[in-house]
Amino acid sequence: MQLTVIGSSGSLSGPQSTASCYLVEIPGYRPIVMDLGPGSFGRLQRYIDPGSATVMLSHLHADHCLDMPALLVWRRFGPHSYDERADVYAPAGADKRIGRASAEDAESIDDVSDTLAMHDWDPATPVELLGDEGVLAATVRSTKVNHPPLSYALRFDTPYGASLTYSGDTAFCQDLIDLATGSDVLLCEASWEHRGEHPEGIHMSGLEAGRTAREAGVSLLVLTHIPPWTDTDAVEAEARGEFDGEILVAKPGLSFALDY
Repeated sequence: MQLTVIGSSGSLSGPQSTASCYLVEIPGYRPIVMDLGPGSFGRLQRYIDPGSATVMLSHLHADHCLDMPALLVWRRFGPHSYDERADVYAPAGADKRIGRASAEDAESIDDVSDTLAMHDWDPATPVELLGDEGVLAATVRSTKVNHPPLSYALRFDTPYGASLTYSGDTAFCQDLIDLATGSDVLLCEASWEHRGEHPEGIHMSGLEAGRTAREAGVSLLVLTHIPPWTDTDAVEAEARGEFDGEILVAKPGLSFALDY
């Protein structure tokens, strides 16, 4: 399983990065794109044909999904042809959220069903990704986390033992720790420093991301969703104060294999 960071800026695109987008590649299965924030669709084209991907959206805030209309244009009007609709796993109501962004005017909703096969996240039912000849490539579990609107963290487990957990956007919560327990990699948001006043139930500090990694017993913590106005070095230092394992900061182009 290969993870490549396409965009890692938090809350909006920044001068060094597009908004949230991560490419997951698993042998025997089509590319998987986790979140598709503003600006990420163009950079994604450096790596894959975006129309060939399965898309997984953690939640429907603009910085995580507003390049979805670009995917519609690519599939509908681009030079490529596809035998099937693109699978999109997302919170309930994503078809209307995407359709509203793609519509011709403010009063309309674009019917995306011609292009996208929509699937709602259901924490009670893991998603089995079947690859070549029906062979299981990975199982994806979801859990609700502490962030408005309806938001999910995701965990990938492959049959050969590699595991990746993505926090999406969330405040510190036990549900994420439970999902991430024992993961090889935790791709975790760390949106601000652990000082001053912050709204409750939205994001984590670097300290809280490090604490999550420690309590979940992960092998590698990758800090992401750091907004342009947040001091990345300070957030990383906070995480290191809580977690003594390996820590990386997500930046566009960061890529590594999970071959534990």
